[in-house]
Amino acid sequence: MKSSSITKVCLLVSTLVLTNCSANDPTKIILVTEYGDIELQLFEKTPLHRDNFIKLVNDGSYDGTLFHRVIKDFMIQGGDPKSKNTKPGEQVDDLNYTIPAEFVPEYIHKKGALAAARFPDHVNPMKASSGSQFYIVQGKIFDENSIINVEAQFAQSRANQMLMQYIAEEEDAMKNAGQTVDPVAVQEKARQRASAWLQENPYRMSDEDRQAYMTIGGTPHLDGDYTVFGEVVKGMDVVEKIAAVETDNSDRPKTDIRIKKVKFK
Repeated sequence: MKSSSITKVCLLVSTLVLTNCSANDPTKIILVTEYGDIELQLFEKTPLHRDNFIKLVNDGSYDGTLFHRVIKDFMIQGGDPKSKNTKPGEQVDDLNYTIPAEFVPEYIHKKGALAAARFPDHVNPMKASSGSQFYIVQGKIFDENSIINVEAQFAQSRANQMLMQYIAEEEDAMKNAGQTVDPVAVQEKARQRASAWLQENPYRMSDEDRQAYMTIGGTPHLDGDYTVFGEVVKGMDVVEKIAAVETDNSDRPKTDIRIKKVKFK
């Protein structure tokens, strides 16, 4: 996923956000599109994302925006207010703030998950979310072997993170001992420690998550990297229709797919 600007963190106070929608349920949102309506449920355990989404619905920021990035068997992405006026072939922009990541283990990227887009890790190591862009997971069904491969990728990613930590620790240890830092020795010690850590901390997806990905489907490789803050409760067939449209080389639909209106249920 990607958005296009990172400058500051946005913190929102829910009591201010909810002022104008007391007559409706602020956690249930309807996206009105030419393909039909998509009803979303926002999660309570991701309050920063929930309140930000509610604020943008309240001020009409999402009305008229595009699903500007669509990848079949993966996801449909939209929500950028600046996409209202972009011409076919143009890249969309983003709002000038981000939302701190809110990773909740029970909120996974199963089919129908609503999650926040963001900049990649090399410029966004804290995995902060876009101020407005979101995506809805279509994904695919995984078999047992595919799940095992995903688990192996997670394990390797965690081991790589530990390796970087151990390299820094070994270098500091040598410096504190008054020794000249030997890169080869540092790398070898760090690798041994990372390998031992991985053996002691094997990664296995929970049985519940495993079952979801093998029956409902989704995109499990995104778990723990992008904040999931809601889900589709009605209108997944609309998501499927949008995911099937023809796109260009930038994954933008060749014919604009506009979110006509976003409202509270």
